[in-house]
Order: sequence, then structure tokens, then C-alpha cells
Amino acid sequence: IIGQSGSGKSTLGKALAGLINYDGSVEYQGNDIGALNPKESKLLKKDIQIIFQDPYGSLSPRMTIGEIVGEGLDVHFSLNAKEKEERITECLNAVEINPDQRFKYPHEFSGGQRQRVAIARSLILNPAFMILDEPTSALDRSIQIQVIELLKNLQEKFQLTYLFISHDLKVVRSMSDYIFVMQNGVIVESGPANEVFSNPEQDYTDKLLNAALKYSTV
Repeated sequence: IIGQSGSGKSTLGKALAGLINYDGSVEYQGNDIGALNPKESKLLKKDIQIIFQDPYGSLSPRMTIGEIVGEGLDVHFSLNAKEKEERITECLNAVEINPDQRFKYPHEFSGGQRQRVAIARSLILNPAFMILDEPTSALDRSIQIQVIELLKNLQEKFQLTYLFISHDLKVVRSMSDYIFVMQNGVIVESGPANEVFSNPEQDYTDKLLNAALKYSTV
């Protein structure tokens, strides 16, 4: 999903994740998520995960990264201590964080490492659908590239579907198969990524692309 700041991208993502109230309906796999009973809603929250923009603000400073990554297991699974540690270790390895560092706290890690921890926290629940709400915008460009490559690798390895929300169209172009364009809370254009980038139908989309990509060498 692309669009100017304030176009409603993050609001839509939070609605899909069930984090805010909304009018209307949201369907996931043919079911209206607003009409689910508590048990069904709990299962859905395991299936749909969200990664936030700020990797520091989304992690509790009072918990070790091992506790942060493993917290969801206590809610959604019945694992013994050994099984839980094995799953935490597996997910930290998957995001290229040394599991031996699981007893450290978020402030002891860089921004890029903290975002990897946030990804591991979502990955540990075996989701099918991950909402990525500007997951690289708070990171330096070189670290952005590393995190994008990690996300691509995880998507292929675990067969994940991503909803990638961003105003950085250079990143979007490297990540997306299909694009939705939002303006003032409304989707004004959608289509395969190559078609939208090559031949936008709306003047708003054309101006958005030209402004973002005019000086791009990516």
C-alpha cells in the first residue's frame, strides 16, 4: 500500500490487524473478522501479525529479547520450557540474531537488530499474513537493504503473504507484486506492481511516482 503521509495506510493496516475499531467490514479468507467469536478471533490474531515502524517503541524495555520473542507462545500454544526455548532459538536464528543474546534487553541492540527481534516475535506464531507498517523507515539506508533482504528470504522460506505499507517507493518497487494506492482514506488505484509503476492510471499516482522516483537510481 502506497500513498502520501496521512492517506490512511497505517490506519488500514491496524484495522486489518484488529488493533483499532472501524466501520464497515474486513474479510480474511472469506470471513468477516469483525463478526468472529472470541475463540475464532484469538486464532486469527495468531494468523495475522503486524510489524511496526518504530523497532524500539514496539518492544518492552523491561523484557529480555528472549521473553519478548517467546511471549506469544504462552498465549497461543501449550509448550514446555524446552520446546519454548527451542522455538525462540529457531526464530532468532531465522532473523540472524545470535540466540546467546536472548538474555539482553532491547536498548543493548541497534535499530536494525531490534527490528529483527520484532520480526522474530511475529514469526514465532507461524503466521500466514504479516502486515509490515513502514518497517524500514526508521533505519539507515544500508540497514534498510539488509532488513528488506531478510524479509524476502523469510517470505520464501515460510511462504508468507506480506502487506507492505510504505511511502518509500524505491523500497516498494523492490518488494511488491501488487500495489494499492491510497488517497484520503480511499484506494484510488490498484494493480500489478509493474503496471502501476510503468503506466499509472490516476494523476495522483503519476505525481506520487514521479516525486518519489525522479532521482532514483535503484
